[in-house]
Amino acid sequence: MKVAVVMGSISDMPVMQDAIDILKEFGIETHVDIVSAHRTPEKLVDFSSNAHHNGISVIIAGAGGAAHLPGMVASMSPLPVIGVPVKSSNSIDGWDSVLSILQMPGGVPVATVALNGAKNAGILAAQIVGSHDKAVLDKIIAYKLKLKEAVLKAAEGLQK
Repeated sequence: MKVAVVMGSISDMPVMQDAIDILKEFGIETHVDIVSAHRTPEKLVDFSSNAHHNGISVIIAGAGGAAHLPGMVASMSPLPVIGVPVKSSNSIDGWDSVLSILQMPGGVPVATVALNGAKNAGILAAQIVGSHDKAVLDKIIAYKLKLKEAVLKAAEGLQK
């Protein structure tokens, strides 16, 4: 199974790299591309309508500003879409991006993570893949165990 990580602009790459990195950590093949809802609408339609035919199982879409990319992808794809609002240079503190992705109409869901929360988007995509792939599920379980151990170790350090 493959996860697509798409973004509206190359300027979104520093944020979206976190999703790519965590997916690689879990051993999940990724397809990375720039698909602008406003500047390359034909590419958007082609990507969104054909992703499920191209071996993609989950789509992570990051966008800033008006942030139409995740919702438009979700409107044309039968796959789960995870939206990453990106705080961009033309953003209103990121709220425009958050609300554009979060406030989808009924029937067109987009799972939305925190502003610049691409790492969580990658983890959520891995969990979706892991629901059908035991090797990925085992890696997620180990990852969460490491998180738990780090917290317990930090708490132990406070007791000294």
